[in-house]
Amino acid sequence: MRALFHVLALGLAASLAGCGSTGQHTGPQAGFYRPPPQAVAQPEAASGWTPKPGWAFPRMAVAAANPLAADAGLQVLKAGGSAVDAAIAVQMVLTLVEPQSSGIGGGAFLLHHDGRRLQAFDGRETAPAAATEALFLGGDGKPMPFIEAVVGGRSVGTPGAVAMLALAHGQHGRLPWASLFEPAIALAEQGFAVSPRLHTLLSEESALKNDPVAAAYFYQTDGTPHPVGHVLKNPALAKVLRDIAATGPKALHEGPLAQAIAGRVRQHAANPGLLSTDDLRNYRPLEREALCFDHSAKGRALRICGFPPPSSGAVAIGQILGLLARTSQGNRPLDGTPDAPWLHAYTEASRLAFADRALYLGDPDRVPPPAGRWSSLLDPAYLDQRARLIGTQRLPQAPAGQPGAAAVMSWAPMPDQPEYGTSHISIADPFGNTLAMTTTIESAFGARLMVGDARLPGGFLLNNQLTDFSFTPRDAQGRPVANRVEPGKRPRSSMSPTLVFDKATGELLMSAGSPGGALIIHFTAKTLLGTLNGGLGPQAAIDLPNFGSVGGPLLLEAGRFPAATVQALQGLGHTVSETPMPSGLQALQRGSADGKAVWLGGADPRREGIVAGD
Repeated sequence: MRALFHVLALGLAASLAGCGSTGQHTGPQAGFYRPPPQAVAQPEAASGWTPKPGWAFPRMAVAAANPLAADAGLQVLKAGGSAVDAAIAVQMVLTLVEPQSSGIGGGAFLLHHDGRRLQAFDGRETAPAAATEALFLGGDGKPMPFIEAVVGGRSVGTPGAVAMLALAHGQHGRLPWASLFEPAIALAEQGFAVSPRLHTLLSEESALKNDPVAAAYFYQTDGTPHPVGHVLKNPALAKVLRDIAATGPKALHEGPLAQAIAGRVRQHAANPGLLSTDDLRNYRPLEREALCFDHSAKGRALRICGFPPPSSGAVAIGQILGLLARTSQGNRPLDGTPDAPWLHAYTEASRLAFADRALYLGDPDRVPPPAGRWSSLLDPAYLDQRARLIGTQRLPQAPAGQPGAAAVMSWAPMPDQPEYGTSHISIADPFGNTLAMTTTIESAFGARLMVGDARLPGGFLLNNQLTDFSFTPRDAQGRPVANRVEPGKRPRSSMSPTLVFDKATGELLMSAGSPGGALIIHFTAKTLLGTLNGGLGPQAAIDLPNFGSVGGPLLLEAGRFPAATVQALQGLGHTVSETPMPSGLQALQRGSADGKAVWLGGADPRREGIVAGD
């Protein structure tokens, strides 16, 4: 298999240079309105629009954010590997070719179904044992400016992706662990072509240049990033991956590499952190129970399953879909650009969901669920009650609810705060296993700290996942925020890996997810509504315009909505901002072609992903 991956690396190393540079989105159509630019923070910068054809494969499929990663996963499947085997190969290649979004220095959530059992593997990062709730408070007792907290060691949590993947591989792997690192090692040694998206993000990045290891790897001597098509080699990462391949997660969490990670974090000159070798050695991935809810679409009873807390994704998506279904717009399919009445109902539903999210959701090992169970937030009677708040005009304030006997006043709502980064992978193997995995280092390029072998160029980036905690730990009355920093705690996430089932038969119908910070929830909900309610294929659903609100204005994807829609929403009381919304959706859906069952695949035209299969 090593020879096979050698050929893969050589054949694909130069192919990525043009992937994402052609077919750029041409902007607003005639009759569409774009207001003056507004400062709306986005998880990652936009880098163009590349039309994707949609795909159909009869046996197996891998949807990932980069062609090199997707093809590495496919080669693992063709060699007899499982979906988990392929996900490991994909993640290792993404560490190399999409370093701004995910990698072995970060964390991940993985939903896995083997045809009988559904499992949720939690590889979320954890706060250092020495952390306190005042981690992101300045000397004046006020929250630090966000970017000052991000850059440096303070924001780095204990990485969990590798340990989580090893846990899943122990249960579902078919190929040897070490073999799954061969594609990434080959690419790291022989080099890969810098893609247009990576070049664009490097061009817009400034803090990364302050890290001497990262600056020497990503940038030329004149301070400009390597050009599109430049073959970039990463021998330091190749060595790290060889060590992990040989000894498993222990190579990352103990020994010289763990010492190097902790040293970079704790010795940062401007913003040192607290991560220790003990934190790395003591990290444990977890297996949780997936959070599922019922959904009806086109007369079919479905079961949608997502990741439970510390993710807020499944709860928020379940609330949005449930509340929308209870409005006058609930029976209207999302099969094209939505109009103002539909967007109003969706936005009000999401504002109510995000109000509950801000109050209740956090690490379930530290934050008790309302009414004793997270599903209380999805109970039909509770959603009936909440839906009655949605009227014909925008609510001035969207209040949190009180499911069951939940004591609302015991928590303070988390103030609005940026969320960033991430990548998504969906895989179906020929043995009946399907997974959805969302993986992240949080902000673009994480904490802007690169770790590797000091004797070799390159390495991998560390996460800034601790900035997903609330910078403000308590409100003026002293009530704690559920998602405040605590030692060993996992920060709340918006990652939303999702699997959809036929409720009557249990057949798995779909795997989906997206990057995008808090907007992940909206991107994933849009795709579910487009496929399940709108009857669209996954590519057509992904291509639909993006929209959503995370507490501020109603965001609409720039150039995709008529002026009349914007004006009508403003008339309903909404503040509207048209802005780039570069999702990175990936989806696989069971369908048919020429009378035969196939996996239909879709990848986001706003990024570089593809679906590879057989």
